[in-house]
Order: sequence, then structure tokens, then C-alpha cells
Amino acid sequence: MPPTAIEVETPQITTQPSRVESRRWVPLAFGAVYILWGSTYLGIRIAIESMPPLAMAAIRHSLVGLILYPILRWKTGFKPTAANWWTASVTGVLLLCVSNGGLSWAEQRVPSGIAALLVATVSLWLVIVDWLRPGGTRPVARVLVGLLLGFAGLALLVGPAKLAGAHRIDVLGTGVLMVCAFVWACASLYSKHRPVPGSPLLVVAMQSLAGAAALWIAALVSGELSTLHFAAITPRSWMALIYLIVFGSGMGFTAYLYILKKSTAAKVATYGFVNPVVALFLGWLIAAEPITARTILAAAIILTAVILVISAPKAQKT
Repeated sequence: MPPTAIEVETPQITTQPSRVESRRWVPLAFGAVYILWGSTYLGIRIAIESMPPLAMAAIRHSLVGLILYPILRWKTGFKPTAANWWTASVTGVLLLCVSNGGLSWAEQRVPSGIAALLVATVSLWLVIVDWLRPGGTRPVARVLVGLLLGFAGLALLVGPAKLAGAHRIDVLGTGVLMVCAFVWACASLYSKHRPVPGSPLLVVAMQSLAGAAALWIAALVSGELSTLHFAAITPRSWMALIYLIVFGSGMGFTAYLYILKKSTAAKVATYGFVNPVVALFLGWLIAAEPITARTILAAAIILTAVILVISAPKAQKT
């Protein structure tokens, strides 16, 4: 999952120097978001080979927050208000503890590529939550078709028990990932209408600190801390964790912020269906995760649904 749910406007730059710069850097930034964020699912799977999942996520987001927050406070000169901290705490707990922590836990039971595919349903849940909230937005017919297709694809992944010679995906792991996607959608809409600092990266740092604190508590309550032995963590898992911090949370999000400023919202949204494809491929190539006929069919259905939803014209208020 992407690290935050910040809503950022995407103004179009019209000056000639910016156009020249965009032609040079925007394709590279898109490639970084596609590949780096798509690869984080495999990174999580490798990291939890010798680390408890909640503790791994707690370490990851603690380091991100502790590194970024003092640097950005000094660089921006902005002192977050109590309201800013409340928003960051709520969204940090929901996004990083519940959603990202749940994803890390679920990857013990679900292949990383399938996990990425299920997380892509955030786009579908966003539509549903925004529709059902008071004064929400009614989806157009095209989006409704996308919703039906998306959940048909999910049904295909988890049942019947055998189809096209392939077993269904673990039901518990799938359920946890659906909760993760739903919570991510709720937190995204919540953050959209709440006060946040002007610097998106400062928001990331604040969310990371709050989410990490909740993850440490969750790891303690679940008993994971008693199973966390640093001497038993393999170099392979350490390298995966470093990759998640530097490339997933650092470079990946920096590239994301860049394309938000230099491109259109519709183009930026394409990462939502490219990431699962990258994750499925990398899981098959590096971790030998099987790609069955059931997986291919379900992926085609779900990603078509996501494309329909994110490319639909603006809906109307109910």
C-alpha cells in the first residue's frame, strides 16, 4: 500500500521550462511509482520471513517518522497544531497500523501479488464509502458496473474451492485484506476534509510516528514482541526492510508527490492498476508465487473494474 492517503491538488504547469522538465522527469517518476510501490508487496513478504509482521511494520514506520519529522520541522519551519496532530494520529493509526499492519499480517497467508490485487479494491471501496456518507456522491452507471465487476472478481478468487485446477485464495487472509482496503478508503476520505500541514511529507512523518506507536502496542498485545529476536532476523529480511524504508516510503513517495504536481489526477491514478501487475510479476519471478488461470481471470476482472472506476467522469452529489 502507498504510505499515506493525502489528497493533493494537481495543478497544471504551463510555463515552457516546466514542460521541458516534465518531458524529462515525469516518465521516470511514473516508472518509480509503478515499480517501487509495486515491489513493496514482495518486500513485505521477504521481510516477514524472519520478522513478526506487526513488529516489522512498527520498525519500518518508526524509522520513517523519526528520520523525517525533525528534518521536515526544521526545513518547513511549520509547527503542527493540536488539530493537525489529531488528524495525523487518526489517519496514521488507520492507514499504517490497521491497513498496512493488516497487509503485513495477511501476507503470511496470501501471496504478495494477490495481496496487491486485493488492495487495488481501495478504489472500489472509496466509491462505496463516499456514496454512503451523509451528503455523499452518487456513482454514475459506469462506476456501478465497475463495482459489480470488482466484487465478482473477488468472489472468483475465494470460491469455489477448486476452479480451473487451482485452489482458492485463503479466506481469512482475503477477509483481512478487504478490511484493510475498506479502512484505507475511510481514512482517505476522513483526511480529505481535515486540517493538515502544508507539507505532505510532514504529514507522512506525523502519520508514521502515530501509526508506529499503535503498531508497537498491537505487537505487544498480540504477543509478537516476545517472538521478536533481532539475532534471528536474516540478512535477506533486513535488506527487504531497508528497501521498504528507502525505496518504498522514501523514493517512491517522493516520485508520487512529483507526478501529482506535474501530471493529471487521471494519469496519476493509473498506479492503482499498474502496481498489482508489477507485484504479480515480481512475486512469480522472485518468490515463485504461482499465477494460475483463476488468478489471471480474477486479475483481469478486478483491474478492469478499477479502470472503469478511476476513469469515470465526475459523479453527482446525492
